Amino acid sequence: QVQLVESGGGLVQAGGSLRLSCAASGSIFNFNAMGWFRQAPGKEREFVAAVRWSAEGTYYANSVQGRFTIFRDGAKNTVYLQMNSLKPEDTAVYYCAGRRTSGNYFLRSSYDVWGQGIQVTVSS
Repeated sequence: QVQLVESGGGLVQAGGSLRLSCAASGSIFNFNAMGWFRQAPGKEREFVAAVRWSAEGTYYANSVQGRFTIFRDGAKNTVYLQMNSLKPEDTAVYYCAGRRTSGNYFLRSSYDVWGQGIQVTVSS
């Protein structure tokens, strides 16, 4: 059974940076991608970024393009989300997700393994 555990969240001032980590335990040999989603209070969970696991390819939401970078460390079974130039509207619970099936990288329904989520708060 695969488990995803997020870390690195917290409180940061606008303009600051944070790096989230997602460590995968268990068998992830059949993962083809991992992604980050976020959910703000009263809003739907939305796509943030994704990275293909065994090939090149990254995908970003327009709202974070140029500010966030997703990358992976295969040896550590870990995916990271480097978040720079943070804005108050980036405040949300961030979820790591793993994908074993095909489908649109931007869709929540394409991912079948989820972490518990971690809070990121950006103060103005």
